[in-house]
Amino acid sequence: MTALFTTAMTLREVGPGVFEGELDKRWTIGPKVHGGAMLALCANAARTAGGGQPGGPEPVLEPVTVSASFLSAPDPGPMRLLTSFRKRGRRISVVDVELVQGERTAVHAVINLGQPEHYAPCAASGAAAAPLLSANPVLELMAPEPPEHVEPIGPGHPLAGLVHLGEGCDVRPLLSTMRPRDGHPPMIQMWARPRGVAPDALFALMCGDLSAPVTFAVDRTGWAPTVQLTAFLRALPADGWLRIIATCMEIGHDWFDEDHIVVDRLGRLVVQARQLAMVPAAR
Repeated sequence: MTALFTTAMTLREVGPGVFEGELDKRWTIGPKVHGGAMLALCANAARTAGGGQPGGPEPVLEPVTVSASFLSAPDPGPMRLLTSFRKRGRRISVVDVELVQGERTAVHAVINLGQPEHYAPCAASGAAAAPLLSANPVLELMAPEPPEHVEPIGPGHPLAGLVHLGEGCDVRPLLSTMRPRDGHPPMIQMWARPRGVAPDALFALMCGDLSAPVTFAVDRTGWAPTVQLTAFLRALPADGWLRIIATCMEIGHDWFDEDHIVVDRLGRLVVQARQLAMVPAAR
């Protein structure tokens, strides 16, 4: 089995609304399965259950919102995804998804399927119409592609022993933004793209949980288990690098929040995500 993101997202339908797949050991942070990868798997199950094929007569309904509660930390290995429709609507459908390993539910997600922003061409100019309003902070901070000095996570990289995702995608964090900030709010910056294919909705959603915990800003670098994560798929990404910024409002002694903004090569907002997680113990 390869470590590619497309392989990690592969599902087999084994019954009505029931899918089997694999939690790949290479899509892990330390020994723990990456939360963003599990969120993307839940979104994939909901989208597959919703039907519609690319290029087919019916539009593909995309996971425009994914709200996931993490109930336990599964091990790499086989898992099942159980889907149940709560609503089938003309514009929005709602699906419950449970990611189960053995007899234990690891993730419970509620997914809204619909159509993300289309960025239709402007009738006057033919160019893609701009949003009616945008306060996107990424464009002034990050170039569309990573600078040459920003190295990918891989052999020899400071994060290689912790972050194993580099085997399946090209992740390039700006390490200077991950260091303790002397009381200043963190703003972790990184670039990412899958290997061998263009980024899609699922990869963009995974990037909504890609950053190292913002607790690095206060020198808390251990495991930070996510309790709840909600992601919005605002648009389908263009081919190329995705730019990611992670910020937070407050790091407490027990809990912290973390926000991700994901922007594509064209400068379009593609994913927003917010999570509540537990602060790692002091070393």
